[in-house]
Parts: sequence; structure tokens; C-alpha cells
Amino acid sequence: MSDSWESLVQEIKRCEKCPLHKYRKNPVPGEGDTSSPVLFVGEAPGRTEDETGRPFVGAAGQYLTQLLSMIGVERSRVYITNVVKCRPPGNRDPTEEEIQACSEYLVRQIKLLKPKAIVALGRHSGRFLYKLAGLNWTSMTREHGRVRDVEILGLKVKLVATYHPASGLYNPGLKEDIEKDFKGPIKQVIDEAFGRGEKGLLKFIKK
Repeated sequence: MSDSWESLVQEIKRCEKCPLHKYRKNPVPGEGDTSSPVLFVGEAPGRTEDETGRPFVGAAGQYLTQLLSMIGVERSRVYITNVVKCRPPGNRDPTEEEIQACSEYLVRQIKLLKPKAIVALGRHSGRFLYKLAGLNWTSMTREHGRVRDVEILGLKVKLVATYHPASGLYNPGLKEDIEKDFKGPIKQVIDEAFGRGEKGLLKFIKK
């Protein structure tokens, strides 16, 4: 039986694969354009996401929306999800066990979406996606902003990792790196995925 977005979302809402389901108010499957060539993958929902069942709607989400707007991308035109679909208590980092238990859902989302570009937001997302691509993750300091031409689940994809937007809020010193990544490599792979070429990127370089 073929997978579908509807059946996958319902399965995530009923999921009890790991202990996180005991603490959640709402699972957060993801949202956006399910025919988009661009996928953003964060780490795990926070408090506001848990309350609403939507990804990236708290302060970090507002910053992500600003970053997308800054490079001329409407948030509704991409698909946004997390590696882990339920909020870890106290907004702690997801454990490796939680990531493994939940990763099946992200794998199925990638297979359904068939993206041309994937942007990993945060080190947990980056590490997991690098592993799927057969790459060795070193650190966000070294990997952020690097465009990787990879194969993930049989799909040829351009993969870019950057710091989680929340990092820029907690550590304003990282904002420069995050915004540079968005204005440069992330904009480049999104433009290519949408078939927009490099004109927007060249304009940014000239500045």
C-alpha cells in the first residue's frame, strides 16, 4: 500500500514509539507545500510548537520566517519539519534513542516530497541527514554553509546545514553566520531547486 501525506500525519499523531508521547500536547508532523522542491529540517518542537501542533512558530520560527523573507522565499512555498516530532521536556536536546525512534517519519517525508534541496537546521538534524547521505558529520562550525551534492534515499539532493535559528537568538554572535549562510549557499540551492538560476545570488555577492 502506497504511503500518503494524510496517512503519515495520522500515524505521527497516534505515535507512541518513544516516551516523548507521554509529555506532548500535540505532535508536530510538519507543514508547508507538499509538492515543494525544498525541505527544511529542524531538530524538535518547542513549547509553542507543542501547543499549536505546528513547526517553527515560536521565537525561533519567527526568525526563520524573517530569514526566508530576506532571501525572497515565501515560507508557504517550502516544507518544514523536524527530525523529532514531539517536544522533549524542558526543550532539552532530543536523545539519540528518540531520534532513531522518530526517524522513520522523516525518511517517509523525504520519500514523499522528493526534494531537490534539503536545509538542515541544527546539529542533530545535520548529523542525521549526513548519515543518510553517507557522509561523516564533524561539527556545525566546520559544516555550516557547505553545499553537498549527495544521494539520499535514491534522490539526488543538494544538502546544506546551518545553525538552528534558536542559536541566533540565544547567541547573537551566530546571527552573522546564519544570515550569511541564508544569503549565500542556502539561497543558491533554493533558487536552483525552484529553477530560478543564480541572478538573486549574484546580486547579493555584488553588495
